[in-house]
Amino acid sequence: MQLRILSVSELNQYIKRVLTNDPILFNLKVQGEISNFKHHNSGHMYFTLKDEGNRISCVMFKSNAKKLKFKVKEGMKVTLAGYISIFERDGQYQLYANSMEPMGVGALYLAFQQLKEKLEKEGLFDKTVKKKLPYLPKKIGVITSPTGAAIRDILSIITRRFPNIHIVVYPVLVQGEGAAKDIASAINKANLDTELEVLIVGRGGGSIEELWAFNEEIVARSIYRSRIPVISAVGHETDFTIADFVADLRAPTPSAAAELAVPEYRELILQLEIRKRRLELIIKNRLNTLKDRLKAVETSYPFKYPMDKINTLRQNLDTNYQYLCKAMAEYPKELRKDLLFTGERLNTLSPLSVLSRGFAVAMKTDGRILRSVKDIQEDEDINLRLRDGEVTCLVKEIKVGKIES
Repeated sequence: MQLRILSVSELNQYIKRVLTNDPILFNLKVQGEISNFKHHNSGHMYFTLKDEGNRISCVMFKSNAKKLKFKVKEGMKVTLAGYISIFERDGQYQLYANSMEPMGVGALYLAFQQLKEKLEKEGLFDKTVKKKLPYLPKKIGVITSPTGAAIRDILSIITRRFPNIHIVVYPVLVQGEGAAKDIASAINKANLDTELEVLIVGRGGGSIEELWAFNEEIVARSIYRSRIPVISAVGHETDFTIADFVADLRAPTPSAAAELAVPEYRELILQLEIRKRRLELIIKNRLNTLKDRLKAVETSYPFKYPMDKINTLRQNLDTNYQYLCKAMAEYPKELRKDLLFTGERLNTLSPLSVLSRGFAVAMKTDGRILRSVKDIQEDEDINLRLRDGEVTCLVKEIKVGKIES
């Protein structure tokens, strides 16, 4: 029997049919470590799955890759479910993955941890950005399923605690396909209402899969961007979601969220009554104190005899006036004494006083005072100033030297 010669394309097509018709290779699960990972712009994932000694090329198409809840990373150990086939162009067989699960931990839990770490690094959980809830909001928004037990509990508790508060319900899907987008859209819509003061976002309890919409990034970022303070009310007390970490306040249950959103009306009335009584008591005590002070003033000596103080001041004024008049009368006498004393001192220092004691002042004919024998010459006229006149003299002789007494 002569074998027919095949083309390369025909051979690869035949191998592909053989592989895809194999019951084991067409539906299998394989464990290994991811390497050479590449997430293509098309959305497809290309990588190698390896163990201690071998490896196999793998691909996960966009339609399956977008269903993954976690982020695939280099070196991650995973379990793949898929089939073996051949890439005809290169004649290379590879594993086509339909799904992927991380080894040792669930895919949803890993996705939760990855997103939590990412948002925490971005600061979405920081306490410094948390908004305070108003003490008594006038209008509250509730984002949840319109048919679940959560909405009934929230409405019942709020209306019981404070009947007059305005509540707006934004009905949304809380699980399943499209739930996250629905919740995020409702949060954005609620923020358009300028009268809303508080938002309650949540649902009743369930499994991690049922609560997963509140672990989606789109919901977390909508809560973070909300100008209205958000209370996260997802599941039971032991359930934690990404929404709980981003929200301004986390309530353990939807019922607890309703209690945190509004105060108890009857408690407010009671507190108002207590404060009213305290205020009345304070005012009463203050009035009594003022009455006692007024009575003390009325019975005081200055209040009973107001003219005594005035008469005393008048008497002091008269006395001071007499002192002032006496001082004004004596002041000129004191000035006259000071003037005479000063005159006597000046007279003592006057040159005329020296002349009266027998001295004379020698001057040249031009009026300059002679201070030395060097200032005159023999046969020169000089004037002598005496106490009662002047004498013109002719210098006959000049003697130089100290004159002895």
